[in-house]
Amino acid sequence: FEVFVDNKSVRSGKLEDAFDFLYPKEIEDTSQSKPEDWVDERMIVDSADTKPAGYDDIPQEIADPDSSKPDDWDDEDDGEWEPPMVDNPDYRGPWSPKMVDNPDYKGAWAQPKIPNPAYEYDPTMYAVCKDECTQVGFEIWQVKAGTIFDDIIITDSLEEAQKFAEDTFFKKKDGEKAMFDEIQKANAPADDEMPSMDMGDFSLDDDDDDFDGMGDEF
Repeated sequence: FEVFVDNKSVRSGKLEDAFDFLYPKEIEDTSQSKPEDWVDERMIVDSADTKPAGYDDIPQEIADPDSSKPDDWDDEDDGEWEPPMVDNPDYRGPWSPKMVDNPDYKGAWAQPKIPNPAYEYDPTMYAVCKDECTQVGFEIWQVKAGTIFDDIIITDSLEEAQKFAEDTFFKKKDGEKAMFDEIQKANAPADDEMPSMDMGDFSLDDDDDDFDGMGDEF
């Protein structure tokens, strides 16, 4: 298959590779299961790594060494003064042993594949209308109005389709674009009608989503 947009090729390939016209050539062999001795742990604990002596004795917080009791502090009225606590730069959190590569690691286990008995190549997979097509339908989700669908052709000849495009779409597109631009220009507010804006209060970072999707109409 090959897809053309504005008579330019934008995608090509094999139908059976790009679409689900056929059953898969292979399926998982459900009779197979991961061996009990299969090692899929990439990293293991380093048995040679030990917790340093006194590691658990390091407090998470210490008294602020830069603080001092205020001159107006009264122990009788204010109680015994205690310095504020700050994070201890020597604290490393709960200890955990180092991890090293597992020498027995075999990689992630994958389910073996077997030929799919339901697979059968169909050379006419492209013929979705076995008894001739009589209608054309579009299933569309769009975010703005104004899209036009016309000049539809169904053919098995690329040359015929390209000539049809030249005789229809390409003859109209420049005029339609010019007409659209004129309408946009006519509906645009004049400079003296534009609302004033304090750019000091404006930032694209405040709501970038408002500008998503802005672009040319054609």
